[in-house]
Amino acid sequence: MSELSPEQIRAKRMRWHCRRGTTELERLLGRHLDRLLAAGDSRALDLFEQLLAEEDRDLQRWLLGYETCTVPEYVALIHDLRQPA
Repeated sequence: MSELSPEQIRAKRMRWHCRRGTTELERLLGRHLDRLLAAGDSRALDLFEQLLAEEDRDLQRWLLGYETCTVPEYVALIHDLRQPA
């Protein structure tokens, strides 16, 4: 069995953290992770990883538009997440 690279390990960890128990969140987060991994932008991945550490309740409210996010670093990211594929 081959060893995974640090990038592959990170991608697997982030994919796991995209699993939130609701189909809507999982689709939004997973689709965005796919785009970031394809682009290979490590700074964007860092910010996305920080967002994934937020509480499910907050993520759902921000991403589904029930509440406005007040964390300045996340505003543009949330806007990108909400865009169609």
